[in-house]
Amino acid sequence: MKNHRNFWALLPVLVFVLLSFVYFCPDVIEGKILFQHDTQQGLAIGHEAKTYAEETGEMPRWTGTVFSGMPTFQIAPSYASNEPLKGLQKIYNLWLVSPVSLLFIMMLGFYILMLSLNVRWYLAAFGAIAYAFSSYFFIIIAAGHIWKFITLAYIPPTIAGIVLAYRGKYLLGGALAALFGALQIMSNHVQMSYYFLFVIFAVVIAYAVEHYRSHTLPRFFKATGVLVVAALLAVGANASNLYHTYKYSKESMRGGHTELTSQDNSQENTGSGLDKDYITKWSYGKMETLTLLIPDSKGGASGLLSENEHATKAADPQIRPYLSQVDRYWGDQPFTSGPVYVGALIFFLFVLGCFIVRTPLKWALLVVTILTVMLSWGKNMMWFTDWFIDYFPMYNRFRTVSSILVVAEFCMPLLAVLALKKIFDDPSILKREKWSFYLSGGIVGGIALLAALFPGLFDDFLKDYELEAIQQPGYGELFAGIAEARRAIFTADAWRSFVIVALGFVALWLLREKKLGSTVVMVALVVILIGDMYPVNKRYLNSGNFVTAARKTNPFPMTEADRYILQDKDMNYRVLNAAAGPTLEASFNEPRTSYYHKSVGGYHAAKLRRYQDLIKHQLENANPAVLNMLNTRYIIQPLENGKETVVRNPGALGNAWFVSEVKWVDNADAEMEAITDFDPSFTAVADRKFKNEIGEKIIPPVAGDTIYETAYKPDELTYRYQSRNGGLAVFSEIYFPWGWQVTVDGKPVDMARVNYVLRAVNLPAGDHEVIFRFDPQSVHTTEAVAYVSLFLILGAFVVVGLGAWKRRNDLSVED
Repeated sequence: MKNHRNFWALLPVLVFVLLSFVYFCPDVIEGKILFQHDTQQGLAIGHEAKTYAEETGEMPRWTGTVFSGMPTFQIAPSYASNEPLKGLQKIYNLWLVSPVSLLFIMMLGFYILMLSLNVRWYLAAFGAIAYAFSSYFFIIIAAGHIWKFITLAYIPPTIAGIVLAYRGKYLLGGALAALFGALQIMSNHVQMSYYFLFVIFAVVIAYAVEHYRSHTLPRFFKATGVLVVAALLAVGANASNLYHTYKYSKESMRGGHTELTSQDNSQENTGSGLDKDYITKWSYGKMETLTLLIPDSKGGASGLLSENEHATKAADPQIRPYLSQVDRYWGDQPFTSGPVYVGALIFFLFVLGCFIVRTPLKWALLVVTILTVMLSWGKNMMWFTDWFIDYFPMYNRFRTVSSILVVAEFCMPLLAVLALKKIFDDPSILKREKWSFYLSGGIVGGIALLAALFPGLFDDFLKDYELEAIQQPGYGELFAGIAEARRAIFTADAWRSFVIVALGFVALWLLREKKLGSTVVMVALVVILIGDMYPVNKRYLNSGNFVTAARKTNPFPMTEADRYILQDKDMNYRVLNAAAGPTLEASFNEPRTSYYHKSVGGYHAAKLRRYQDLIKHQLENANPAVLNMLNTRYIIQPLENGKETVVRNPGALGNAWFVSEVKWVDNADAEMEAITDFDPSFTAVADRKFKNEIGEKIIPPVAGDTIYETAYKPDELTYRYQSRNGGLAVFSEIYFPWGWQVTVDGKPVDMARVNYVLRAVNLPAGDHEVIFRFDPQSVHTTEAVAYVSLFLILGAFVVVGLGAWKRRNDLSVED
């Protein structure tokens, strides 16, 4: 009998595999691949490191192709200690091809969580499908936010370990929490892990209340102790990545604040974090929250209004030509790839669960759902957001506050399944709780019906600037027609959601009245769920997102400008792509140039703080002295016909040079001001804090003094120099305060920072070799911690397995 139950519990795993393949067919069968915008950007900025690793077998910790040089800690984090976890990852996803594997692990993880809550396998499978098919997950796959997706997939089984521990299965729960916590952290999306700390904290409180009521607090504290150890092991297994992310953040835009006191303060700064305007730029509108129930209640994804069938049909023939000039999305965000839609059926069951589920866990899920919805409003409830930014540790490190709705996408299907558990355990509860049943259907179905019948109560269907324009003479009729077209999108999905809620309500009513059995009703609910979510997700992730595999092998077709520059076989010089966008500012936020060249610009959300200062105050003004000191040899410039031309910069100073004098300054403001107008070939501008490294007196170079680069690796630069008297050499490489080891003929020497961002070394007289090697000692230390942690996690599973084997043998002997 037990083996029979195990078979049925494993059956959903096969269903998850089949469902994942079906969704991505026929594209995966035809060998096509997803090639998303963010994936393309990642290929560009990580190209040098990836190529070097393929050629040498070593992943460099530094790259010279992005923003004139930066660590790879947040571009392509790769540590040897990750390899065991990556092996387990492949086993867990059954070696399935991506993106089939992504959808599969999203379902499997939530299924494990549901089983840990003692939910029947078919209800657990229903919940797994509901969670995985929430629209946001398909949207981030389409966008290429794969590490975010994988992090979210590992969060439910991590919480499953927590649940098991509090249910008394200490070792198994701790081992699961440690393993999936380690996999989650390795996926390297701290923001998502941080958001789910709210859930974990609420769950712990719920179990504390439950143990208090049952007078079993010692078990609670024992489980908590086990979970603390599990958390430490999960963190320890990722010690290298976590430590270097933390340490690097102090130097980046994410954590390091500018030293410039004269910085433009038009945007509020959050101390050591990001600007508040930057944090809240993508804030969900309060009425936009209706997308949880009605998917395209704000028009869906940004795009042309003419592309929507409902809008085109509803528009006046005279207005239709203008639909191709208007965005179909009219929400509060600058633009969006799609809405957060949990499903009309899940929304209904969630509200029902708020009434009929009576456990502390219900309150935990409800409170966290409300909290995260309010936080997703960002600037639309700024007093609340301000409080979290100012007082919650690390909250000010993360942007795009609307993404916190992933927590609601987790809590709502979880509570929905707990409601179904109550119903299927005892269908008569729908009679005893009839008013809760009717009220839930009435609230959720009523909102959808009201939106379908009276859409004007919910929205005016215009953006703020359109509302202003409609008042101007000659524009009233045009924008009224646009509003009518958008209203058609809104009402179509409102009717759709109403029908879904009604079907779910009727199915449960038939179970309540014993007109249908529980098996038939369960099948009906699954069909309604998939029938609801599948077509909505196809709006945002479909065959249009796939390309042939050949596209990935050549993501950036070479231009004539690229070919011309690549004729220069020198090992190390830089390129500025001034043709990358409509303004010079755009040239420092594009990844393409990094694929072929060592770019002065690049694309990364956590660039070095000092380099961002340099971009804002010098490079966006095309300061020739700064471009020269960065060894910017080529500038790609736009032509009027849309083509590009390449200009060689004769002032580029090369890889290194000796300077004749040092201009000492007292702070960052003075340093930035000094490099606004100076001759970098003659003068080095240095903060007085580097006086020990540079020395009091600088010996000017004499005729015959030379310094040149002899070998280039991303994380190792070699130079040869001859100098009669020695002197201060400036290197056109970005200064980073830790990890770089500098030697002259193998003997360590000190490195200083000059010209706000560059390296400098005071060199002795003679003919010598200088080597810069980026090899942080902290990598070796944290790797040792990671290996020990992994050993303990795997050891815990061995003990669990041996215990299960012993119990099975004991049962066999008794039989």
